[in-house]
Amino acid sequence: MSNEQKTNAQSLPRGFQWGAVKAGIKASGKLDVAVAIAPKTANAAVMFTKNQVVAAPITVGRRHLRATGGRVAAVLVNAGNANCATGQAGIEGCVQTCVAAAETFHCIFDEVFPSSTGIIGVPFPAEKVVAALPAVQATLGDTPDHAELFAQAIMTTDTRMKTARAVVDVDGTEVNIWGAGKGAGMIHPQLGAPVGPPHATMLVYLFTDLAAGSEELNKLLAPAVERSFNCISIDGDTSTNDTVLLLASGASGVQLTERITEPFANALNLVCGSLAHQIVDDGEGVSHVVTLHITGARTEAEAKQVAKAIAHSPLCKTAWSSADPNWGRLLAAAGYSGVEFDPAKVNIRIGVQPVFELGMRSPLFDEAAAHAVMLEREYTITLDLGQGSAECQFITCDLTAEYVRINADYST
Repeated sequence: MSNEQKTNAQSLPRGFQWGAVKAGIKASGKLDVAVAIAPKTANAAVMFTKNQVVAAPITVGRRHLRATGGRVAAVLVNAGNANCATGQAGIEGCVQTCVAAAETFHCIFDEVFPSSTGIIGVPFPAEKVVAALPAVQATLGDTPDHAELFAQAIMTTDTRMKTARAVVDVDGTEVNIWGAGKGAGMIHPQLGAPVGPPHATMLVYLFTDLAAGSEELNKLLAPAVERSFNCISIDGDTSTNDTVLLLASGASGVQLTERITEPFANALNLVCGSLAHQIVDDGEGVSHVVTLHITGARTEAEAKQVAKAIAHSPLCKTAWSSADPNWGRLLAAAGYSGVEFDPAKVNIRIGVQPVFELGMRSPLFDEAAAHAVMLEREYTITLDLGQGSAECQFITCDLTAEYVRINADYST
């Protein structure tokens, strides 16, 4: 697998076309309407936000997937407007764009999957999306440049596009996975099944030329998401629009079988893991990417619960911004996480530097050495709870004045 930003033509999944144009939705005037087409349709698996407040495209997208049994012919994404908290007008505007997309790309209305990202509560400019569709159709293609147009157009406060790919060799035939994602703020995805509770936004689109049904794809997507996108946080805010969509065109001719399931799942995990890391690495104002490795837990869920408490602590996050090895904040956050443990059994390391051991500051604690570790762009903090064998790795970041500046001025 390669995570290079430039995509090789050979690694793009067959059976898809991509394109994007400027529709005048973004104030910057940059690309803001992106489309992915599966001319012969594709089977879909999807996970949506668990936020109780959801955007219009999630409501419409759920409805469409139920109507088609998970079949998608066109993905229609706009950036610059979330179409959330826009009332019935937002729903009607979303439907209007899907109708226009179906007419433009010659598919059934319910086979259009909509997505939006941007500011919440601003009336949705459906007319701009509709007017842009003929131009999008003219940009469609299956080359790396076309795929990258799609990846660029979905960005909002992102500073760079986020793509990843993997190839699985099946008896000499390549099965390709290519993914594009966006997200830099309002990132603490809590993704669940599309029929579950109604979660700037994380959007991820995964494409493969494997032949597989929607039910099979959902069984692969859920665990991949749980250990990637559901294990990251920039600011602890769960978006109203978060979506991870996996589409399988079947164009490779390779059918998902028991023999292929494991290698394909591994490749999908790699792509999801790469995109998740790229999202945190490009987070708003981020100067340090911190992996929280929680070990010695009774269950993986408890390990993640401790990680989230630390990842969402403003005191921990601001300490990371200045490379301050204040391990007391780590211990305190773990202590209020709701997970029961004995502090006398806990060990904490920053990088390889021991800072806390068995109830007190480690006798080997070297503040200068720990500070030096935290000056690096990326490092790992390990916290062992000393009560089991379960663990998790959770990727998060520091909280800086630049994050405050970006979000203090976001709507103005």
